[in-house]
Amino acid sequence: MSDFSLRTVIVVPVGNSLPSSGSTQDLAAGQVGFFRNDYSVANAGNIAAAPYFYVAQGRENNYLLGSKRSDKIKGCASANCTSNVTKFYKISGCATAATQVTDVSDFTAKCGDIITLTLRAHSSYLDTLYFNGFTRSVTVQAPCCDCGADPCDTVDVPALIDQIILKLEQQAPGINPDNISLNNFFQFQRIGNDSSAILRISGKALTVYGQPCDIAAFPYEYDRMWFRTFVYSGPATTADFIVFDPCNVVATPVVTQRSTYPSGTPAEIRQMEKDYYSLQAGYLKALYRMNGYNENFESWVSDGQTYDTFVIKFNELDKSDGAWNAQIQEDSEIIIITPSGVTSAVETVLTAALGTFPDDSVCVTTTSTTTTVFATTSTTSTLIP
Repeated sequence: MSDFSLRTVIVVPVGNSLPSSGSTQDLAAGQVGFFRNDYSVANAGNIAAAPYFYVAQGRENNYLLGSKRSDKIKGCASANCTSNVTKFYKISGCATAATQVTDVSDFTAKCGDIITLTLRAHSSYLDTLYFNGFTRSVTVQAPCCDCGADPCDTVDVPALIDQIILKLEQQAPGINPDNISLNNFFQFQRIGNDSSAILRISGKALTVYGQPCDIAAFPYEYDRMWFRTFVYSGPATTADFIVFDPCNVVATPVVTQRSTYPSGTPAEIRQMEKDYYSLQAGYLKALYRMNGYNENFESWVSDGQTYDTFVIKFNELDKSDGAWNAQIQEDSEIIIITPSGVTSAVETVLTAALGTFPDDSVCVTTTSTTTTVFATTSTTSTLIP
C-alpha cells in the first residue's frame, strides 16, 4: 500500500448483498454498496455514466456518524474519458503460503570423504532468536567403495544421501529444552536411486501462534521462512559463508520453489481494520487496550475466510477546493476487502466503472505427485513445486 494517502478500509461482510434500491442511509449494519453522485444506487449498468460514485458501508453505531464511505471517485472504463483515479489494482487472497524447496544434486564426493551440510534458516522469529539465522550443520563420512584398483572411485550417492538424512532427522538432545531439531523446520527426502539422486529439503509451514484478546497487543506480522544450503568437504566451519571457499563444494543446491507470504488471511485483514480505523471515526478514535473503551470499533472479518483486496488511489475530484491555500495536495485511497464468495459481485461493478483490475498476485501451491526412495524408511510423499 502507498503512503501519505487518506486511506479508508472497508471489509465486506460474508454474504453481503449489494443494494438495488434506497440510499446510503438505508444500508444495514456492515452492508456495502455503490452509490452515484445523487446517492442513488450505482450498479454495473449505470456507474460508468455517473459523474462520480461513492463506496459506502452501513455502521452498527451511527451516533453522530452517517455511513462509512469513500470520497468522490470518477469512473473511466473507456479510452476517451478523464478520471481522478491514478492507480487501481487487485490482490487475490492466498491464505496458504508456499514453502521453500531446495534440491541438492551433483554430488562429487569420494569414498571416505568427510562431508558437511549446513542449513541457515531465516524468519522473523528465527532471526530474533539466532544471530544471522538459525544455523545447524551435520557431518558424515562418505561410504567406502568396493575394493578395487582405484581408491578414488565415485561414492555411492544414494547411500551418502541416506546417511545425511539420518543425521538431519536426529532429534536434538532433550536435556536442554532450548535445543531445537532441524526437523522442526524442515523435511528431507531422497529422490532417485542412482548417481543422479538428489536430496530434497523442504521448509515446513510456520507455526501459528495464538493471539491474546487484547486488540492493541501483538499486531499481525508478515512472516515467511527461507533458508540457504551449503554442502562442502571437511568438518563444520564457523566461518561466515559470505567468504565461503567454492573449492570445497561437493554438491549443488538449487532453490526450486521460493517461499511466499500468505495474503488475505483473517488475521491480516483484522490488523488493517485497526491500523486505519481512526480515519473514519467521528469520535473515540483511539483503540484503547480494553474492549469497553472501543464502542465505535467494528470488525467485519470472519474466521475461515480468504479475502481479496481491491485498491483504488485517486485525487480530489474538485481541484479548486483549497486552491487558494499553499498546501501539499494529499490524495485518497479506498481499500475494499471482500471474502471470496462476494468478490465477483463487487468486481463486476468496479470493472464497469474503471476497467479490468490488474492482478499481479500469483497463488503458489505445492503438489504431491511423486514418491521418495529412501531405503531405511517407509516410502513417503515428496513435495514438488
